[in-house]
Amino acid sequence: MKRIQSETLFKKAIKILPGGVDSPVRAFKAVGGIPIFTKKAKGAYLTDVDNNQYIDYVGSWGPMILGHNYPKVVEAIEEALKDGTSFGTSSEREIILAELVLDAFPSMEMVRFVNSGTEATMSAIRLARGYTKRNKIIKFNGCYHGHADGLLVKAGSGAETFGVPDSSGVPDDYAKNTLVAEYNDIESVRKLFNNYPDDIACVILEPVVGNMGVLIPKKNFLEDLRALTKQYGALLIFDEVMTGFRLSYGGAQAIFNIDPDLTCLGKIIGGGLPVGAYGGKRAIMELVAPSGPVYQAGTLSGNPLAMAAGIATLEILKQENVYEKINSYTKTLCEAMKDIISEKLPVTINYFGSLYTVFFTENPVYDYKTAKTANTQIFGQFFNEMLENGVFLPPSQFEAAFVSYAHGDLELNMTLDAVKKYIKLLA
Repeated sequence: MKRIQSETLFKKAIKILPGGVDSPVRAFKAVGGIPIFTKKAKGAYLTDVDNNQYIDYVGSWGPMILGHNYPKVVEAIEEALKDGTSFGTSSEREIILAELVLDAFPSMEMVRFVNSGTEATMSAIRLARGYTKRNKIIKFNGCYHGHADGLLVKAGSGAETFGVPDSSGVPDDYAKNTLVAEYNDIESVRKLFNNYPDDIACVILEPVVGNMGVLIPKKNFLEDLRALTKQYGALLIFDEVMTGFRLSYGGAQAIFNIDPDLTCLGKIIGGGLPVGAYGGKRAIMELVAPSGPVYQAGTLSGNPLAMAAGIATLEILKQENVYEKINSYTKTLCEAMKDIISEKLPVTINYFGSLYTVFFTENPVYDYKTAKTANTQIFGQFFNEMLENGVFLPPSQFEAAFVSYAHGDLELNMTLDAVKKYIKLLA
């Protein structure tokens, strides 16, 4: 495929935007080549400025669970737009969306809307510290929870792609309050609690990891983590920015029957528009300003367009049989890809619900160390060949791919045909 216009735009962008992009993973540095510039999107497809069409498995990094430009969501946004784009005051739509979120997540008794997943996790951690009167937090090696300073410590996702686990600009004195455990290793968490029994405010994790590729929790890992945090008086924060309303209507916590103290949401609850949220037990949430002393604010939080899009999306997810379709598609796709690729290359494909990652390694992948055994050079070749054949995957080995309600048999067969073409190129 020719991408002349994308290349022209990238040359312009790189002069005025750092790296030519507004988010690092878009730059294609991990896979090589010129990033695509999208003109429009519809259903399961992206169309770039050169009019090339791609089956999209990025889905705006998760929120497009219904597919791009889903008619009912677009109608809701258009209707809200008639009333204005932003008020700087409260609106009824915030209450409606909050009620939908709380109904879906029984662990949350109150919720606060923000503008991004980073804001949600940053605010939840500040709240945990305010509630417990403790300073230290535990995160897991390779997990990414946004770009707040204290969370860019051995981070995954975009940071790990570039092999820079600790971001420049994060003070050592600040980062020292972030303790790092190994995902799926409860003993690594227990050791930290043993060392700092009275200092740990919270443990934050993605219950199903998506930001070093898809990683699935081992049996009893989440249950043991819940018990351990209760034992030491620390809060358990589930970062469900990616998994909330994606794995099920009640997120990962509904599937694994875990009751976290705080939950962070994003992506889908804005129906594709920028939004985030954090919520939890009333006794904790009432510490948030103006009710309590933990300050957090956002002049554009609860944006009426984002609220309208979120309401429409959640109502559709609640009423229509979305999850059965997208989960079935994902399983069929991943099992078929594994059969095709394994003829020529070692491969492990992790999938859970409608999330998946293709790892070019013969090892099972269940934590940071095993994820790092994946061959990123082969992934880059795979990515570019799939792109050339009309399939857009996340441009990083360490990201989750997403299936939408708009993906069907046609897209499945076209995707598998692209995989077969790639395998045939291998001598």
